[in-house]
Amino acid sequence: MPPLPRPDQSAPAPVGPTGSHDSRAQSGDFLTTAQGVRVPDTDHSLKAGDRGPTLLEDFHLREKITHFDHERIPERVVHARGAAAHGTFESYGSAKTVTKAGFLANRGRTTPVFVRFSTVLGSRGSADTVRDTRGFAVKFYTDEGTFDLVGNNIPVFFIQDGIKFPDVIHAGKPQPDIELPQAQSAHDSFWDFVSLHTEATHHVMWNMSDRGIPRSYRTMEGFGVHTFRLVDAEGKTSLVKFHWKPVAGVHSLVWEEAQIAAGVDPDFHRRDMADGIKAGAPLEYEFGIQVMPDDGTDTFQGIDLLDPTKLVPEELVPVQPIGKLTLDRNPTNYFAETEQVAFHTGHLVPGIEVTNDPLMQARLFSYLDTQITRLGGPNFSQLPINRPHAPVNDMLRDGMHQTAVHTGLAPYLNNTVDGGEPEVAGANDHGYVQTERVIEGRAVRANPASFDDHFTQSTMFYRSLTAIEQDHVVEAFTFELGKVFEQSIKERELAVLANVDTDLCERVAAGLGLPAPAGTPMEDVFVSPALSQIIDTPGPIAGRKIGVIADSGSDLSGIGKLRTAAARRGATVHVIAAAGGVLGKGVRTQVVERTFLTVRSIEFDAFVVAGGTTPSTDIKLIVLLQEAFRHCKAIAAWGDGTAILERAGIGTTEPGVIVGDTAVKAFNDAVLSAVGLHRAWDRAAAVMASEVAPAKPEAGAVKAKPAVKAKPAVRAKRARR
Repeated sequence: MPPLPRPDQSAPAPVGPTGSHDSRAQSGDFLTTAQGVRVPDTDHSLKAGDRGPTLLEDFHLREKITHFDHERIPERVVHARGAAAHGTFESYGSAKTVTKAGFLANRGRTTPVFVRFSTVLGSRGSADTVRDTRGFAVKFYTDEGTFDLVGNNIPVFFIQDGIKFPDVIHAGKPQPDIELPQAQSAHDSFWDFVSLHTEATHHVMWNMSDRGIPRSYRTMEGFGVHTFRLVDAEGKTSLVKFHWKPVAGVHSLVWEEAQIAAGVDPDFHRRDMADGIKAGAPLEYEFGIQVMPDDGTDTFQGIDLLDPTKLVPEELVPVQPIGKLTLDRNPTNYFAETEQVAFHTGHLVPGIEVTNDPLMQARLFSYLDTQITRLGGPNFSQLPINRPHAPVNDMLRDGMHQTAVHTGLAPYLNNTVDGGEPEVAGANDHGYVQTERVIEGRAVRANPASFDDHFTQSTMFYRSLTAIEQDHVVEAFTFELGKVFEQSIKERELAVLANVDTDLCERVAAGLGLPAPAGTPMEDVFVSPALSQIIDTPGPIAGRKIGVIADSGSDLSGIGKLRTAAARRGATVHVIAAAGGVLGKGVRTQVVERTFLTVRSIEFDAFVVAGGTTPSTDIKLIVLLQEAFRHCKAIAAWGDGTAILERAGIGTTEPGVIVGDTAVKAFNDAVLSAVGLHRAWDRAAAVMASEVAPAKPEAGAVKAKPAVKAKPAVRAKRARR
């Protein structure tokens, strides 16, 4: 038996983990730290002046972030659902005027990269196509050390201060009692948070737009979100925002597609990327920067550059391309690479520095802390995917999962035992020396007054969209708020929307069956056409898929011609038939790659019915074509293949429907151009048809209409609402 406690010994008081005798619940009426200290402000980190850097002494920030970082083991707390690829970044050399970072400044220099795309809210087992923000994280293995650009597909964020990050994620995650709903923001706690924290409005507008459901990773824009400071070889500084511009254009799914994909192919985005790379169609992006003067104000034309809920319109500061990213190799092992890769916003190289953005300041602490727990200790940088491609002599020793065998007797400086090595590098030795700057101010929990404008850029975003894109925003808000149970939350969010745009608020309110509150939206706001995704000129189609409906009586030669024409542009053709096998005999055979049972419209960007195909009453084929038509995809047929379209109720004169007598060059070119437009938006924008002149058919064989692009006059009219 163990000895009894002596009088001078005492066990901890019999209280629960939250200070009460009830171990299941929080206690007390006031917010406190984990030590029971009452907290007067949990919305602002402690800074040196309202525009200053965050102070390390902010124990509440560190405790709150640390606990959040360690909440889930072993998957990431956020961005758990991800996919990745290897590639190369090639510098154009044009950034030499603003940064001394070698991988950007030297023309033609190539740098190995590893890029991980992800959703934010869902678990590893969730679906790719949910409405969510996407991560766009790039690890550059440069000669001067590793640089991680940990960005998103949306240029602004929900919150202005990193101390709120646990709050917004807690609000967006599934309810803690029943773990519902998974990977969705359409529930009470999310909308409760964002309607109370109106700084989230701009990001919410982006998330409720088509940007929240990207078509693929290859058609997804990327942003560094924060304002960074670049330093050139002479020590001159500039403020910049980073952009990734997809060569394939910026395109999205429609909402029904996203829902279908989540059910029939939850791996839709990662499959598209892996299949494209395997087929020889790499993902390509241009890397660009918006450059603004570092004049000490941290502002540009009234826009606070330290506010992560604000963007700088490209019409005011054009994006200058400085390099190209090509992703052309799939991982060998998902766990070893995609799952174990560790990004950190503090992984910087000489020539790139951070600013006083309070969200960025918290991330500098949070990412490192998270990786230590998630990957089992401080030596995560020794995992193969995380190892720098530059010499490392860090004097860091031991710790869990230490795989290096260190030599020497003096892991400290200064020393004489090891001959004074390693040396400390100065600026001339490519050492990372921060730019000197004045830091002063009162220790306060506050934001500058410029952070208080939560609606102007939200209004700018909405009014910069075309009519069809605005329709999608209205539908998204109506769907999401329709899933909210508490009417007071719906009413509060409508009050937020009333300050963004009156028409938006009224339409959402009508969909919810609620009265539209009055607001004070900006009447005269800058409109940025660059924020619209809809195009009127066909773009690249590399990596796109075209489905051809056929059977044993089809014009197999015509299919071969279309396949060849598509392959020249990097697209692939897949034959779809009632049953698997091979169609035809001899040199003109076509392998059936999909059947009516295994295909849904989401997999393809266009459908073509081959001439000679026997009209079918198979309901699965009819639904397939009707779905594609409803999703505004290009649909085509040659010869008597048009009879199948008619059976599906698809008129051959509808926008985006292409017909021809045979699969000649003009027909194939028209099909591929329609794919390059991404959608035939005319079908969903009939009210704008009078503003768009119909395209003339080619040589009497091809009939099609282009997608709708709002004209400047239309934009101006919306801006004046």
